[in-house]
Amino acid sequence: MDRADDVRKIRREHTGPGCPIPIGRGDDGTWQVRGYQAARTVLRSTDTVQAGLGIETVEKLPARIRRPVLYRDGLEHREHRRQTARYFTPRRVDEHYRQLTERIARHHLDTLRSEGEAWLEDLTFGVSIDVACEVIGLTHSRPGIQRRLERFFPDKFGRPGLTSWHGIYWLFRQNSQWLRIYLADVRPAVRAHRKRPADNLISHLIAEGCSSAEILGECLTYAAAGMVTTREFISVAAWHLFTDPALRERYTTGSESERLAVMHELLRLEPAVARLKRRTTGALDVPGTDGPVTVPGDALVEIFVDEVNTDPQAMGDCPTAVRPGRPTTTGRYAAALSFGDGPHRCPGADIALMEANVFLGHLFALDGIRMLTPPRVTFQDEIGGYVIRGLRIAVDQR
Repeated sequence: MDRADDVRKIRREHTGPGCPIPIGRGDDGTWQVRGYQAARTVLRSTDTVQAGLGIETVEKLPARIRRPVLYRDGLEHREHRRQTARYFTPRRVDEHYRQLTERIARHHLDTLRSEGEAWLEDLTFGVSIDVACEVIGLTHSRPGIQRRLERFFPDKFGRPGLTSWHGIYWLFRQNSQWLRIYLADVRPAVRAHRKRPADNLISHLIAEGCSSAEILGECLTYAAAGMVTTREFISVAAWHLFTDPALRERYTTGSESERLAVMHELLRLEPAVARLKRRTTGALDVPGTDGPVTVPGDALVEIFVDEVNTDPQAMGDCPTAVRPGRPTTTGRYAAALSFGDGPHRCPGADIALMEANVFLGHLFALDGIRMLTPPRVTFQDEIGGYVIRGLRIAVDQR
């Protein structure tokens, strides 16, 4: 891979082989996937189940509590996805959420115009929260939801437990944040939608007979995907546009489809979630360098999405360069596997891309928009995610 063409802002330290192979076994026994076809095979297989993402904590919940959709597999998971798919179709995104997103983006950018400067992460989080809350149905919250979510999803996570003061602190912190969000955001929404059902996710869950605790779990699952990861991707995409004049010109003068192609390509290069884990439930044949590799049952498989997305065998020449409209990555998979694949593919993919495109379109249309300070980057090791903070922007005031 030619490092001279590597335009990625997010530079992760890789522990794998110097010349990546599609699939191999790490020193700790985990099967590591770095090839595009190998990753798709694992993600699409019915002989795997979700792993990682705090699933150990969820498994400790009482059996009577239904697990959030992220942690379910098989028939139950497919049925839930089928019933909720209508909230995320491309047509619904365009007809129900586009005008909403336009209004929310303009509202937050009005604050930037009036004050002249702002932290980009505050703007992107505000937009992500407002859009996701409408889709989920968290529309009756008490003031301060952004602060509550920032505390629930900190830049760095600790490991809860009872064997150390550090673990006890994080256990108390985690439970107290759950309670705050339940009391201030979820309970008011559930009460309101029980009285007057609406066309949103919470009303659907109420109709299914879910308890308040189960609805809380689902809301936080969708919040993590619809607010946190979207916030980071919009920030890193803006960073690219601020620092690449040619790409910025292409984006600001392009048609809607051309701008979306830029968003897809940037997301391919900078996946907000770069580590996906699955556990096999039976032997699984995965494409390798010299033919199929058999992964045994009950094996932990880790997919390195950032490396999968720059696999030259799948992406063609210069896989780490920005080339919107690559013939090898088009349509549903123009962003490669940044939204995952198979049963657990992100349901909100179309919303996230529309939201990023709308916000950035309005942002870069502002007079005198400029970056004052470059951001600092930290990482969330569990998901290989990045955290973009400190990107200060300014605009000509009205």
